[in-house]
Amino acid sequence: MRIHVINPNTTAAMTATIARAAEQAAAAGTTINAVTSSTGPVSIEGYFDEALSLPGLLMEVRRGEVAGADAHVIACFDDTGLDAARQIATGPVIGIGEAAYHAAALLANRFTVVTTLARSIPALEHNLMKYGFERRAKVRAAEVPVLALEDEKSDARVRIDAEIARALAEDRAEAVVLGCAGMAKLARDLSVQHRCPVIDGVGAAVKLAEMLVALGHTTSKRGGYETGAPKAITGPLAGLLKEG
Repeated sequence: MRIHVINPNTTAAMTATIARAAEQAAAAGTTINAVTSSTGPVSIEGYFDEALSLPGLLMEVRRGEVAGADAHVIACFDDTGLDAARQIATGPVIGIGEAAYHAAALLANRFTVVTTLARSIPALEHNLMKYGFERRAKVRAAEVPVLALEDEKSDARVRIDAEIARALAEDRAEAVVLGCAGMAKLARDLSVQHRCPVIDGVGAAVKLAEMLVALGHTTSKRGGYETGAPKAITGPLAGLLKEG
């Protein structure tokens, strides 16, 4: 089984963190192909960054399809471009945010998402409503820039740890979801430290992808995810759907 894991930002160091988390979660016989988007922002921290990342993300989905990937994982917690990716992919496409929410819902009644910056909160709240988890979840920000997660000298770990402690005390959270792919390396240690499930979306997405592929499922092409007839695209994105 081949799972194509896409980092929609252009920071290769974060892709390496994502790849390690994906490989640790993957079953024997699963090959993880982790790639960095070739175009877009160095980090995704809000709606504008998300919009800029979409062309590069969709090109990587197409490349994965051409290379024969069985499934795709979008390794941005905002689930950047998830619906668009499903429209052009055959195999399952899993967003790490949606995967983490489902995992938390199976383990706890209430959970809190601890993300990076406060400006990411509205997008995550919107996704929680879309997926039907808004009554069971709250979103907090540790005020940690995404790129600080790759800086060993930053206080990112301390800030995330403190926000988890507040979530458990103030929100009555029973589990915590780490709201950024760059936090993946912290999940296991924080679970032990706080004595509750601390969920990394990368690992959850890989396991969900493996399950769907093993069951023989592909993305539905009825309704919203129907590919549709080819059409001309003008401007810089003219070759988007021809990328291989």
